[in-house]
Amino acid sequence: MPNAKIYVKACVNGARTPDQHPNLPVTPEQLAAAAVSAHEAGAQAVHMHPKTPDGKDSLEPDVVAAAVTAVRAAVPGLPLGVTTGFWALPDPDARRRAVEAWTVLPDFASLNWHEPGSPELADVLLGKGLGVEIGLFHLEAAASWAESKMVQHCMRVMVELQGHEDVAVADAMLERIAAANSPAPVLLHGLDDSCWPLLEHAGVCGVQTRIGMEDTLKLPDGSVTPDNAALVSAAVELLSR
Repeated sequence: MPNAKIYVKACVNGARTPDQHPNLPVTPEQLAAAAVSAHEAGAQAVHMHPKTPDGKDSLEPDVVAAAVTAVRAAVPGLPLGVTTGFWALPDPDARRRAVEAWTVLPDFASLNWHEPGSPELADVLLGKGLGVEIGLFHLEAAASWAESKMVQHCMRVMVELQGHEDVAVADAMLERIAAANSPAPVLLHGLDDSCWPLLEHAGVCGVQTRIGMEDTLKLPDGSVTPDNAALVSAAVELLSR
């Protein structure tokens, strides 16, 4: 398990589809098993994308309920979050209505601030008593968030960088977020090529991070990971050095 200074959240599937990796968790049972193994490897929370059987992300209440119920039963007490990604339901009103209809709730939900209708959806999530992780993909989103009430009301601020972005971009984002004086902790992560360098940089900066098959399918040595647990174990080992 990680030491007290390390915070690693497992992001176990993301918008990826089963054709990208044979062990990508899709069904509620697979998500539950992934959460158990990731937690045993050192993850302190789990973020997942509930999916239809064909692997597509879904915000529909029954799909979310099945995934949340399965993970809750498998790992009681483990903080659990889900996506609200716009790509899963690319209409602001339809997305808001779907989330309003959720009855089986996770502990928190991620919300990408640049996506259409996100401020309104934040109100829905807060009204349901959920923690809101704000995802900031670029400086424009960070500037918009910094002028919003969510500076004071989000549970976490995530710097979410793409595969071509580097430590310099991360530092600029972290500086902008720090200037907003939010009480929320900050999490930094990358994607694919930037995943491991930015995870290590998160450790250097003393901020939270995440790892899992959403962010990369490869271990630090470049080999394909067998599963989420191997990624979490590798992250904990790197951050413990």
